[in-house]
Amino acid sequence: MTQKKVLIFVFFTAFLILGIVSMQRAMPPAKEARIYKALHVYSPYEMEKRVGGLEILDKRDNTKEKPSSKEVLFRFDEVEGQWGKEHFKIDGNEISISDEKNQTVGKVLIETEKERAFVKRFYGI
Repeated sequence: MTQKKVLIFVFFTAFLILGIVSMQRAMPPAKEARIYKALHVYSPYEMEKRVGGLEILDKRDNTKEKPSSKEVLFRFDEVEGQWGKEHFKIDGNEISISDEKNQTVGKVLIETEKERAFVKRFYGI
């Protein structure tokens, strides 16, 4: 191979690696699927599509938050985590979910230690 072909290959490889690394940094940490889906049902927040990207809708008062496309996933995790910190309580192997009036509206069973660690890390409880 000539030196010119080697340089092209090196630049292409470096560009590919930098692209993959930057995509990984832009994604929020992975979630435990079963427990997250079970708890997300009670969350008052949801993602809504708009022409310019995504927005966060608060179903309690229909307010919309429009963070930049770069920040929307991180911000969604942040508002869900803050809400969960106030409304979730771990009792043994159960998570009790309360509403705005501090009345229990549901319970979710924690099945593994990974799920327990995720709940403590993500929701801060």
